[in-house]
Amino acid sequence: MAEFLLELYSEEIPANLQVSARDQIFKSLKDNLMIDHIKFEKYFVFSCPTRITIVIKDLPIKVKMPSKEIKGPKVGLNQSIIDNFIKSNHSSRENLFEKELEKGKFYFLKRPPRELQVNNVIVKHLLKSLNEISWKKSMKWSSNNMLWGRPLRSIFAMYDYKILDFQFNHLKSSDHVLFEDDLKITSKKIYSSKEYFKLLNSHNILINQSERRDKIIKSFEKISKSHNLLVKSNDKLLDEVVNLVENPSVILADFNRDYLEIPKEIIISTLENHQRYFPCLNKNNEELTNLFVIVANKKDQNNVIKSGNKRVVEARLSDANFFWNRDKSKNLIKQIGNLKKIIFFDGLGNIYDKTQRLRKLGGWLSDELNISKEKVEIAASISKSDLCSELVGEFPDLQGVMGKYFALSQGFEQDVARAISDHYQPVNINSNIPKRPISYSISIVDKIDNLTGFFLINQKPTSSKDPLALRRSAIGLLKTIIHNKLNLKLGNLINLNIRLFEEQGTKIINKLAEKEIIDFLRERMKNILKEKRIRTDIIEASISSHNNDNFLELYKKTLIMNKFISKELGKNAVSTYKRASNILEQERLISKDGPDAVLFKEEEEKELFERINAIRKAFTIKEDKKNYEEHLKLLSDTKLSTDKFFEKVKVNDDNNDIKNNRLELLQILCSTFNTFVDFSKLEGS
Repeated sequence: MAEFLLELYSEEIPANLQVSARDQIFKSLKDNLMIDHIKFEKYFVFSCPTRITIVIKDLPIKVKMPSKEIKGPKVGLNQSIIDNFIKSNHSSRENLFEKELEKGKFYFLKRPPRELQVNNVIVKHLLKSLNEISWKKSMKWSSNNMLWGRPLRSIFAMYDYKILDFQFNHLKSSDHVLFEDDLKITSKKIYSSKEYFKLLNSHNILINQSERRDKIIKSFEKISKSHNLLVKSNDKLLDEVVNLVENPSVILADFNRDYLEIPKEIIISTLENHQRYFPCLNKNNEELTNLFVIVANKKDQNNVIKSGNKRVVEARLSDANFFWNRDKSKNLIKQIGNLKKIIFFDGLGNIYDKTQRLRKLGGWLSDELNISKEKVEIAASISKSDLCSELVGEFPDLQGVMGKYFALSQGFEQDVARAISDHYQPVNINSNIPKRPISYSISIVDKIDNLTGFFLINQKPTSSKDPLALRRSAIGLLKTIIHNKLNLKLGNLINLNIRLFEEQGTKIINKLAEKEIIDFLRERMKNILKEKRIRTDIIEASISSHNNDNFLELYKKTLIMNKFISKELGKNAVSTYKRASNILEQERLISKDGPDAVLFKEEEEKELFERINAIRKAFTIKEDKKNYEEHLKLLSDTKLSTDKFFEKVKVNDDNNDIKNNRLELLQILCSTFNTFVDFSKLEGS
C-alpha cells in the first residue's frame, strides 16, 4: 500500500479563502478517485496561512478497472466527430458499436477491463481538482494567467515515496519543501509524510488546524484561571484566528482603563472586528475589563507584540471616544433630514423615505397590536438617525446600537431607545429576538419594508444568490412573529407598504409582489419548522393547506400535528380521512356543490353532516381564540360518526342522486380535514 502527500505552498491566504480551498481540493480529489474505483479510509486535510496539505494513506499501487460502455455521438453525424470520440478514449473502430436509446441510435465504445497505475490517476485528478477551485477572491501575478487566492510558490506531491512529476500552469512540481524564516528562503528534500510533519515541527509550524485550536483554547483557560477572567470567545472569530497563525502564541494585554467609560460595544467591536482580539470579562460579574487577549504567530520577545498592540488599540479607542462624545450630543430628530443624503437602494429612494414608510407602517401596526402609537412612530422616525454619525461611519457594525445610546443620552424613553438597536434583530440563528412591543413592531415593519421594496423592483433572491439577505429578513420576521405570538395578517401590511412606495414615486416592476412575498415566507417557514425537527410530511401538509397570511396559525397547527401524529388523537384523524378519501378516489363525483340534507335517508348521514358543520364553525372563530389541539380533537372524534356511517350507510346506492349526495358528504368531510392540514400529504394517508 502507498501514501499520497500534497503540499501547496503560497503567500499568506486569508482564513476564509484558505479553508474553502482546502475543502474544495480534497472533495474534488476524493470524488474523482472514487469514480476510478480507488478507495481509501485514512486521510488528513490540513492548512495554515501559507500551506494546504493533504495526506491519503493505504492507497493501492495499481487498480483494476472493470469493462465499461462509453456513450458517444449520435449515429449519422460527421465522421470526424466519431473519429475524435474514438481517439479521445484511446480506442479503435473495432470496439465501436451502435445502440438504440430512447432519443435515437448512438455509437458506443466497449472499454475492456484494464489495470491502471494509481500514481498516473492521482496526477490527472489532482490537476483537475486544482483547476476547478472556485475562489471568492483571487489574483494574478507575474506574467502568467493563473488565478489563485494568493501567489502560489511551490507544489510538492509524492506518491509511494516517489516525487510526482507534472506541470500546473507555470509551476513544475518540486522535490523540495520550502520554508521562509526571517525573510530567508530555505528548502528541504523529504521522502515521507512522517518526515514532512517532523520537518514542519522543527520550523515551529503546527499544520493541524484542530491542534492549533486546542492550543488556543487551553491558553484561554489558563489565562482565565490565573487572572480570574472570562475570555470572550465566539466560534466565528476563533475559527478565523486559528487559520491566521501557524503556531499560536496567546498574549494577555491591556488598554487604559479610562476607555471603559465609553459604551462597551465600541470596545468589543474595536477588539473583535477591527483587530481580531478577544475581550476579557470579570469572572465575578461578567463586566468588561481593560484586558484583552492577542493570538500571535510567534512568542512575544521582550513584550514587543504586547506593547505594539496596546498602542494600536488605544489609538482606535481614542478616535472612537472622540466620535462618541461629539455624536451623542447631535439631536436624533434633527438628524432625520440628513438621511435624505443616504441612498437606501437604487429605485427605492433614500433612508429618509424609508423612515417615513416605517413611521406609517408602524402606526398601522400599533393599532393592530394595541400598543402605543406615539412611541412606535417616534422610534420608527429616529430608527436610522445614527447612520448620520461619524461613529457608525467608523463602526458600521454598531448601527442601531449607537442609536440606542444616543437616544438614552438625549432623554428618550428606554423602550423607544431599545427599539433602535433591537429592530435589526434577529440577524442570524443565534441572535436575540425582539421581545418588547415597541422593538418588535419596528423590527417587523423594517423587514416587511425590505422584502416589499426589493420584490417590487424584482431584486429577488435566486436559487444560489441572495446578496440583499432577504431570506435572512424573512426568517427574522417570522421568528419575531412566532416568538411574540402575534396573530398578524401580513397581506394587509404588505399592501399598505406597496401603496406607500407608490406614493413616493417608486417604479413598480413586479405587479405580483404581494403574492410572491407570502409564498416566499411560506418557503422560509419550512426552514423554521425543520429546525424544530418536525416530520417532513407534516411540514408539507401544513404548508400546502395554508392559504392565508397568518403565520402564527401555520406554526401552531404544525406543532400540534407533529405532537399528536403518533398518538391516538392523530391516528384517529388520519385513519378517518384515509377511509373517506379512498372511496372518493374510486368514485367519480359529478356535482361538488355540497350535500343536500333533504336527500339524507339515514340518521348516520345526518349525524355526520352535523358533526362536520360543528367542526367548520369551530374553525371560523378568531385566530387569537383558536385552540388547535381542540381542533385536532374535533377531527379525531369524527371517527366515531364516520365508522357508524360506513357500517349503516351504503355509499354506492342504486339511486344516483343519493349516491352522489353521500359522496359529496364525504367530500366536505375531507375538505374540512384539509383546512387544518392537507391530510393527503401525511404518511399513511
